[in-house]
Amino acid sequence: MKSVLLIGLGRFGRHMAEKLQELHHEVLAVDRNEQRVNEILPLVTNAQIGDSTNEQFIESLGIRNFDLCVVAIGDDFQSSLETTALLKEHGAPFVLARASRDVHAKFLLRNGADDVIYPEKQMASWAAVRYSADHIFDYIELSDGHSIFETAVPSAWVGKTIVELAVRQKYHINILAAKYDGRLEPLPGPAHRFRGDETIFILGSNRDVQRFVSL
Repeated sequence: MKSVLLIGLGRFGRHMAEKLQELHHEVLAVDRNEQRVNEILPLVTNAQIGDSTNEQFIESLGIRNFDLCVVAIGDDFQSSLETTALLKEHGAPFVLARASRDVHAKFLLRNGADDVIYPEKQMASWAAVRYSADHIFDYIELSDGHSIFETAVPSAWVGKTIVELAVRQKYHINILAAKYDGRLEPLPGPAHRFRGDETIFILGSNRDVQRFVSL
C-alpha cells in the first residue's frame, strides 16, 4: 500500500483517485474547487480544498510523507508547472505529471517531474491500433518497437498445437497466455491445442505482430 497525493480532480484525476482507492492505496485528493472535493471525499481516504500553487498550503501537506505525488491538473498548465516545482522543492520522492502537449511535457520534466503521462495521446494511440484491425482486442505498448497484443486465434491454427505450428520460429512471436471462456491460461505449453473461440496474448515486435494479425 502506498500513500498518494493527487492534485487535480477533473475527469482524469477523479478516475485515477477511484482506481487508486480500489487498489487499497491511501489517497489524499486536492482541488481548488469545493464541489469536486466534496464529490470525491466519500471515495478516497481524505480530500482537501486548496491551492496547490500556494507554497504554504503545499508545505502543510507534509509532502515527504507521500510515496507518489500526481499532478493531474489538465486545464491550467501554469498551475501544473508551479505545482510540480513546489512538490519537488518540498521533498516529493516521485512526481507524476499530466501533459496534453509535447512542449508541456518538456517543461514539466525540466521543472522536476519524474515522469509525464499523456492520457488523451495514449488513449488515441490505443484506439487507433485497437479499432483499425479486426482481430485485435487489446494491446500494451512496451517500447517504440514492441508490444503485447490480445488477438483472435487465426482460423488456420484451430486444432493445432504450438509446437506443430512452430510459432516462435515461423512468426517470431511469443505466446504469453491463452484465454478461453473467461479463463486465462498463462504461458501455455508446446502441447497447447488452439480453439476457434479462444484469444491469445502475444509479445513481439510491432512489425512481426502486424504481419501475424494480417493472416
